[in-house]
Amino acid sequence: SGSNPFQHLEKSAVLQEARIFNETPINPRRCLHILTKIIYLLNQGEHFGTTEATEAFFAMTRLFQSNDQTLRRMCYLTIKEMANISEDVIIVTSSLTKDMTGKEDVYRGPAIRALCRITDTTMLQAIERYMKQAIVDKVPSVSSSALVSSLHMVKMSYDVVKRWVNEAQEAASSDNIMVQYHALGLLYHLRKNDRLAVTKMLNKFTKSGLKSPFAYCMLIRIASKLLDETEGGHDSPLFDFIESCLRNKNEMVVYEAASAIVHMPNCTARELAPAVSVLQLFCSSPKAALRYAAVRTLNKVAMKHPSAVTACNLDLENLITDSNRSIATLAITTLLKTGSESSVDRLMKQISSFVSEISDEFKVVVVQAISALCQKYPRKHSVMMNFLSNMLRDDGGFEYKRAIVDCIISIIEENPESKETGLAHLCEFIEDCEHTVLATKILHLLGKEGPRTPQPSKYIRFIFNRVVLESEAVRAAAVSALAKFGAQNDDLLPSVLVLMQRCMMDSDDEVRDRATFYMNVLQQKQKALNAAYIFNGLSVSIPGLEKSLHQYTLEPSEKPFDMKSVPLATTPITEQKTEIAPVATSKLPEKLAPSRQDIYQEQLASIPEFQGLGPLFKSSDTVQLTEAETEYVVRCIKHTFTRHMVFQFDCTNTLNDQLLQKVLVQMEPSEAYEVIHYVPAPNLAYSQPGSCYTLVRLPDDDPTAVSCTFSCTMKYLVRDCDPNTGEPDDDGYDDEYVLEDLEVTVADHIQKVLKPNFGAAWEEVGDEFEKEETFALASVRTLDEAVGNIISFLGMQPCERSDKVPENKNSHVLFLAG
Repeated sequence: SGSNPFQHLEKSAVLQEARIFNETPINPRRCLHILTKIIYLLNQGEHFGTTEATEAFFAMTRLFQSNDQTLRRMCYLTIKEMANISEDVIIVTSSLTKDMTGKEDVYRGPAIRALCRITDTTMLQAIERYMKQAIVDKVPSVSSSALVSSLHMVKMSYDVVKRWVNEAQEAASSDNIMVQYHALGLLYHLRKNDRLAVTKMLNKFTKSGLKSPFAYCMLIRIASKLLDETEGGHDSPLFDFIESCLRNKNEMVVYEAASAIVHMPNCTARELAPAVSVLQLFCSSPKAALRYAAVRTLNKVAMKHPSAVTACNLDLENLITDSNRSIATLAITTLLKTGSESSVDRLMKQISSFVSEISDEFKVVVVQAISALCQKYPRKHSVMMNFLSNMLRDDGGFEYKRAIVDCIISIIEENPESKETGLAHLCEFIEDCEHTVLATKILHLLGKEGPRTPQPSKYIRFIFNRVVLESEAVRAAAVSALAKFGAQNDDLLPSVLVLMQRCMMDSDDEVRDRATFYMNVLQQKQKALNAAYIFNGLSVSIPGLEKSLHQYTLEPSEKPFDMKSVPLATTPITEQKTEIAPVATSKLPEKLAPSRQDIYQEQLASIPEFQGLGPLFKSSDTVQLTEAETEYVVRCIKHTFTRHMVFQFDCTNTLNDQLLQKVLVQMEPSEAYEVIHYVPAPNLAYSQPGSCYTLVRLPDDDPTAVSCTFSCTMKYLVRDCDPNTGEPDDDGYDDEYVLEDLEVTVADHIQKVLKPNFGAAWEEVGDEFEKEETFALASVRTLDEAVGNIISFLGMQPCERSDKVPENKNSHVLFLAG
């Protein structure tokens, strides 16, 4: 474009021009132009070799002979830019020192900044005296330059800069707002590792008050960071200070304080109230930036405390018609989170009027708000569904479309009566969907939900169209979906087999393999086969399978590979979170991250005593065996193997005057369990966690004796040590510490398995394993509570969303698999 005069600069040509610097008399205008070009090239990332940079730098030093103000300041800039790429830059030290202590105020500030860029630790001592004078200089630009430069030098030589604290303290009481702000910044960075010093500094400034709004904002940030670290309650003076800033004259300070209160981790509605009322005032500000800040912050509050924001609904209503679309979007999504059921229809109408004008990023925000609403008011799903389907038809990027599809899927899963309309909208969407990930996701859903609808045949056309028109990945997903229709509906089976035969001619081997495999399974017409190979696939851990197969190939053997040697997949948590996660923009990682269980499997296999135990069946959640505030903190994880259990005790020593050695947890079982081996933790130093293990054999004679209580005692050797150096004494003494009892329950021996099609899996097991019994749940009051208790007692995976109890029912069927 013609607007940038430096567009086609050649580095060699610019360096050639730089020879003009050596001419006398100096031509300031031409030299200025060349310096600008050099700085432009450096900022565009152009690489300068050391020799050429040094040559240009030395030529530039001659320009100090000119008294032109603009040229001199341009020289300072160039020195800063070339400080790291040219050699011998310290040659200009004397010229800069002269300018820094000279009469010309215009030169002094920039000279200090340039000087500090080229100074190293050894030279810092030489200019220390000048720096101290500059920090307390009467001219604000000089004082600020010195303070900011000192801040950069803290990284290089902390000890020298620390000696300038008194000057910085003096600058902090300056009347100039920038000087005060920079001085506070320097003081904080010198003390940030010493919590006590930071607290003293906060106390001093909060009492004396500040002139600079920037300094106030910084103080608020320091105070809220300190509150967070010390987990200080809301009765702390720091919180009072932040709250008092809500009454500051300056809008910036008021917003900073409100934002700090809103972002505190466990803030109650009462503490939020003053911050919310301030933000409410900002909603009607004439400044767009303030309105935006207020709405955006209220939107965040509405996620956790919708009731706190209800008071602002009127102000938010006024912002819906704001000329700034970003503000309008945020206002509507906030209202959707706080509004009542009756206002939903009206809000949806208002959004649809301008949804096409806002950017994808904000459209995603709208979709997420709708998703939250659907969970709150399930009866409104038809309004939402129509709105979402219209949004699906509009143009938009992948993230936006993915958010809509996820939202529709969650509505289908939550409300059975919306299933057919939802599937119809998604079928229409995949007819022209360029995103493979979304197409395969929808095909998977059609395969799962389609066969159970009253008219499954109407979906087959949409699925088979994908086999004809799409890329390999989508074609393969379509074949899998077709197979599920054939397996579930006998009357559709002949036509599905005909379509499968066509797919066996596909150009892609994965599609052909799937078609051939499903074709052969379906022709057998056996329910057990369909259940095992079509509805419910392998429920093993993929990284675990990979590892087991690799082991099998390393040791050639006559025996076939045994699928039972592979650890089961730990089920993904499919719970819909109420707080909607921010949209992840990162692409999916290429490699499967190992699950928690795979990590434990590796850790335990590396301990020689545990090598013959076979595959790890299940690892429990952590169980606390001590109170949080005791001198030793012990947590246990129970690892279940085929015939053994390993108890992993993660211990932390919170006493800084003790070193514990040979730490083990002795266990006394109540049932026929037998303790075989202890693996002690060699050392437990102060606040460094360590693990010890106990190996227990399960009772052979009675396989049903699964539950057991262990009484646990931690035994160890104590060596006292010096709290400051950590040096332990030579001799120590034995000691023990009684821990809470540890329960092993039914749930520890059951691994959750997700069966997408529960009915088919039930048929597959057959009648001879069926058992029917009746239990009385005496202590339970509601169906919800009963369902929750049974799931946690058995440790099994609820299937087909049967863990959700519909309203106003007095009986409920719960499907669990494990």
